[in-house]
Amino acid sequence: MQNPAPVAAELPTGSGREIATEHCVSCHDSSPLVAPGYSRAGWQGVIERMTKLGVVLSADEHAQLLDYLVRSFPPQSQPAAQLRSGTTQVSFHEWPVGTPGAFPHDPLATADGAIWYTGQRASLLGRIDPRSGASREFPTSIPDSGPHGLTSDAAGHIWFTANYAGYIGRLDPQTGDITAYRMPDARARDPHTPVFDQSGVLWFSVQGANMIGRLDPRSGAVRLMEVPTAHALPYGIAVNSRGVPFFAEFGSHRIGTIDPRTLAIHEYVLPEAAARPRRLAIDSNDVIWYTDYARGFLGRFDPASGEAHEWPSPGGARAAPYGITVLNDIVWYSESGVTPNTLVRFDPKSNAFQSWPIPSGGGTVRNMMPTADRTGLVLAESGVGKLALVEVR
Repeated sequence: MQNPAPVAAELPTGSGREIATEHCVSCHDSSPLVAPGYSRAGWQGVIERMTKLGVVLSADEHAQLLDYLVRSFPPQSQPAAQLRSGTTQVSFHEWPVGTPGAFPHDPLATADGAIWYTGQRASLLGRIDPRSGASREFPTSIPDSGPHGLTSDAAGHIWFTANYAGYIGRLDPQTGDITAYRMPDARARDPHTPVFDQSGVLWFSVQGANMIGRLDPRSGAVRLMEVPTAHALPYGIAVNSRGVPFFAEFGSHRIGTIDPRTLAIHEYVLPEAAARPRRLAIDSNDVIWYTDYARGFLGRFDPASGEAHEWPSPGGARAAPYGITVLNDIVWYSESGVTPNTLVRFDPKSNAFQSWPIPSGGGTVRNMMPTADRTGLVLAESGVGKLALVEVR
C-alpha cells in the first residue's frame, strides 16, 4: 500500500501556499528541504532548478511562489559545529573547480589518482590531478544536462546521471565523446545517483519519478522499476558484496533493495517514522549505514537481522548529515547543517565519534568516496566550488 502525499499542513498559510502545495510538497516532504532558508536570489535559483526537473509554472505562479517562499522561509543562521576530539589525524587538500559557479555535486576518485566531479549548473564534467593541480573540463554534448551523480567502469569510462535531461551519459576521457542512454519513460526525467555492480551493470535512482533504474552497458538496454511507496524519493544507492543494490528513501523512513534477477523491490521500515535517510554506504559485513538528514542522526541497519540502531550526530538535531562512505569499515560522513561543515569519523567497534571542520567551510558536501588506494577520501564541496582530498593517518 502506498503512502499518501505529504500534507499541506506543514506549510505556513499565505498567498502562494496552494502553488507550493501543488508543485513542491506533492513530490516531497517540506520539512527537511526548506532549512536553512534562502534569500530571494537563493529561492529564485531553487525554482529555476525545479523547472529544469519538470515543474511547470506560469509567470504569475512563478512570481507568487517566489514571494511566498521568500516570506515564509527566510535564511536562518546555522548552528556552530560541535567538534569531537580523537587520535586519528587527517589533512585536507582543496582545489577550486575550473568554472566558477559550476556547483560540483558529486566526486569520483579513479584508479589513476585523479578526482572527477560533476559541474551540475555548468553542465560539465571535470578532472583534477592532485599531484600537479592541473584540471580539465568536459562540457556535455547535450546542453543544460545538469550532471549529478558520477561513477566509472572497468575500462575507465566516466558515467554520469543527467539530472535535468533524462539520460545516463558515458564519457570517453581520451576523446571527450559522450554517449547518451535515454530513459524509456518520460516520467524518469531526473536520474540521480549511479553505481556499478560486480558484473558491470549500472543501477541508478530516479528521485522525482520514484524509480530505480538498471542499465546494461553491453546492450544499452534500460529498465525502470517503480518504488512501492509513493513519494519515496529514492536517493543514495550502493551495492553490497553479493551484487544486491540498496537505496535510501529520502521521502520516507525506509531503506529499499532490488533483486538483481527478478527486479522486485523490497522495503525495510526504519523504527523512527520521522527518519529521512538521504545517503547510504555498506561495510564489509553488508551492514548499511545511512545519514538521517531530517533528524541529525547516523543510522545502522542490518538487512540480515532486521536490526536498526541510531546515534545522534555530534552537531545535534540540525546537523543535517549528508554525504557518507565507509573506509576500511570506519564510517565517514559530513554534517551540512553546521558552520563550518564538518567531516565526521565513527568507529563502530568503540561507538566513538571524531570530527574536523572543513577548511573551506564545505558549502554542503553532498557526496564522498574513498580513494582508489583506500588511504583517504574525496569530497565535493558544492557551495564553495571546490574538491577536497582528505588524507587519513
